[in-house]
Amino acid sequence: MTYAIDPTPLWTPNPASAGATRMAQLIAAEGKADYAELWQWSVDQPAAFWSKLWDFCGAVGDKGSQTLLDGDKMPGARWFPEARLNYAENLLQRRDAGEALVFWGEDKVKRRLSRAELYAEVARFQQFLIAAGVGEGDRVAGYLPNLPETLVAMLAATSLGAIWSSASPDFGVQGVLDRFGQIEPKVLICVDGYWYNGKPVDCLEKNAAVVVQMPSLLKTVVVPYLNPAPAIAGIAQALSWTDIPAVDSAKEVIFKRVAFEHPLYIMFSSGTTGVPKCIVHCHGGVLLQHLKEHQLHSDVRPGDRLFYFTTCGWMMWNWLVSGLACGATLLLYDGSPFAGGGTVLFDYAAAEKMTHFGTSAKFIDAAAKLGLTPGKTHDLTALRAMFSTGSPLSPEGFDWVYREIKQDILLASISGGTDIVSCFVLGNPVLPVYRGEIQCRGLGMAVDVFDDEGRPVRQEKGELVCTRPFPVMPVGFWNDPDGRKYHAAYFERFANIWCHGDFSELTAHDGVIIYGRSDATLNPGGVRIGTAEIYRQVEQLPEVLESLVIGQAWPPGKEDDVRVVLFVRLQEGQVLDPSLTERIKQQIRDNTTPRHVPAKVVQVQDIPRTKSGKIVELAVRNVVQAQPVKNVEALANPEALEYFRGRSELAD
Repeated sequence: MTYAIDPTPLWTPNPASAGATRMAQLIAAEGKADYAELWQWSVDQPAAFWSKLWDFCGAVGDKGSQTLLDGDKMPGARWFPEARLNYAENLLQRRDAGEALVFWGEDKVKRRLSRAELYAEVARFQQFLIAAGVGEGDRVAGYLPNLPETLVAMLAATSLGAIWSSASPDFGVQGVLDRFGQIEPKVLICVDGYWYNGKPVDCLEKNAAVVVQMPSLLKTVVVPYLNPAPAIAGIAQALSWTDIPAVDSAKEVIFKRVAFEHPLYIMFSSGTTGVPKCIVHCHGGVLLQHLKEHQLHSDVRPGDRLFYFTTCGWMMWNWLVSGLACGATLLLYDGSPFAGGGTVLFDYAAAEKMTHFGTSAKFIDAAAKLGLTPGKTHDLTALRAMFSTGSPLSPEGFDWVYREIKQDILLASISGGTDIVSCFVLGNPVLPVYRGEIQCRGLGMAVDVFDDEGRPVRQEKGELVCTRPFPVMPVGFWNDPDGRKYHAAYFERFANIWCHGDFSELTAHDGVIIYGRSDATLNPGGVRIGTAEIYRQVEQLPEVLESLVIGQAWPPGKEDDVRVVLFVRLQEGQVLDPSLTERIKQQIRDNTTPRHVPAKVVQVQDIPRTKSGKIVELAVRNVVQAQPVKNVEALANPEALEYFRGRSELAD
């Protein structure tokens, strides 16, 4: 079953507006007829494309004379082997009075920093790191909300060639130790607490427990957020952010230019199937990929106001902050997306003249369920683009955005991951938007869809792959000296091909549909079904808030076949009676195939999810089948797993 593709676009770019985009300028500069030709050139001639991109997007650094060595090896290709650059230098090019960032902490805290003020704060924290003994290759970790101080600390660390890693403060002690304990940071920056849905959440006790179990730490810095003078005496070797010595206002930030592949970030896999993998990303790859995605695919221009709802434990934070390199103002937010009566993000968009609004597909679904009509209740005149990621955006989600937010807007459903701290498939300001489709494959990304035998397929479901190297491939995993774990993660399925783990389809428009993660794909009777196909149908019913579907081995012990089991979380006061169960099954049967119809439908009170909001089908499947869940610390609400354990409904 595939989605029925509507031949009429939901949105077509105005020719004059499209012609003014950087994407259109690059198409013209290269003498290409359209985006399809530009993309084909970018993957056929990767060295020429990425060299051109460095210049076209204004990357700061010494490029060197070579672009690509061993371009036939994946992994093993080397990009810009002679280059010297620094990611932070590219983000801090301007030191004027223009706004670098605006911060909202729910409806409790509002702050602003000019570019000059941001630069000065980075200079101050950089001197502190130098005094603490931090240098090239050392790790600096942030256990922080999405605060201005988080950005300052990252820029100060990476400007020195140190490696930045972050986790959000809603992680428990073990979750933090599972991550930072592997990379042994010298400095930890944490927070006294944070606001969530109007309530203060204290973090001082957790901070103390983390610090005492991390012997690599030389210094711990506590950022005051809930309290201007938090009680930090219980945290070993800690000082307050406000006690970091000031520096002369003329102090220059030192930018240590490093090799293109020098580590910039260590990021972590979700950790729901074991201790998180430590994925190492480099200065050059992250910079070039984000410049490309912001300037070309997202049409981010100097003076734009760029927002993404994200925590510091999700790669979208790293993606967001690169907007400084394009001259954009960052709009940072921390807290619940439905604080202050449920409309706080749209309040923010209207008040700050947001031009680019990034969020998750789950937020769009929830806003639709709440009956929000932001296009009527808020002034969104400035808004030009909306981004959605985290899970596939349903066709109905597309409808809601164009009906209730704005008709003239680029809705860019995007997909990639922590693995590449960016996107394989994403938006495009010169292409139309079709209902339920991601617009295009990214420039320089040789994305294809393979069947089980490794053959390319069109308008059929298969594995999302990338057939040629690209600069933002990880340089490796931390503590994986022979590269065995790295190779197993992406290159075991198809030799010399990156296999991403998404169940996908290339459409007639050369767009992309993501049907869910391959490892969560259902396989009843030997037919592969993407979980997103079922979610799309079930969540159209007004009684259903959200759902989760698994394949349960059936009969028990017979691992080579499964039956489809659907769990539903209902609106308050609703009960899953036989009538609603039948309507759910009928909705699925009428709009997909009989094989999609669940054998069992079960009501639950909550659905477990990761810290970045992704539902965890594999963890639930393990619970249902009485198998261990390896790392519940990776979950935002691990207690929800108990709703799935020992369900009598699944015993027959």
